[in-house]
Amino acid sequence: MKFTLRPATQSDQNNIRKLIRLVKINPTGLDWCRFVVAVTPTGELIGCGQVKTHGDGSRELASIAVMPEYRNEGIASTLIDHLVNIHPKPLFLTCRSSLETFYQQFQFKTLLESEMPPYFRRMSRLGNIFLKLSRSKDKLLVMQLKYD
Repeated sequence: MKFTLRPATQSDQNNIRKLIRLVKINPTGLDWCRFVVAVTPTGELIGCGQVKTHGDGSRELASIAVMPEYRNEGIASTLIDHLVNIHPKPLFLTCRSSLETFYQQFQFKTLLESEMPPYFRRMSRLGNIFLKLSRSKDKLLVMQLKYD
């Protein structure tokens, strides 16, 4: 599968939102200006990701999503590599515990609650309450990619 990465444009906004809803990840903070998108040679948006900055100054790798029919073709990995390489460290992310191994290959390490910046400490607590209520076997992890 051939695809290219490019900065998102305003015309990508609706497709980014649709993809995020389709894959059922956090739909908050979707500002197209921060996104990089993966597109087919015909221009179809098949993946996306962003880095967003929170009020406490922490930066989050977020909204990594790939259309289901294009998974396992290296699109998410390419998006992550690109975003990690163009943004200053440290970078944080939140994910379900079932994705821990996937993000470890990019050198992200799982944090203890005491190691988390304030924003992520709050999100971890809230996310784990939500997962417990939904009877999920997953936990919400906060992971960090440290300085180069």
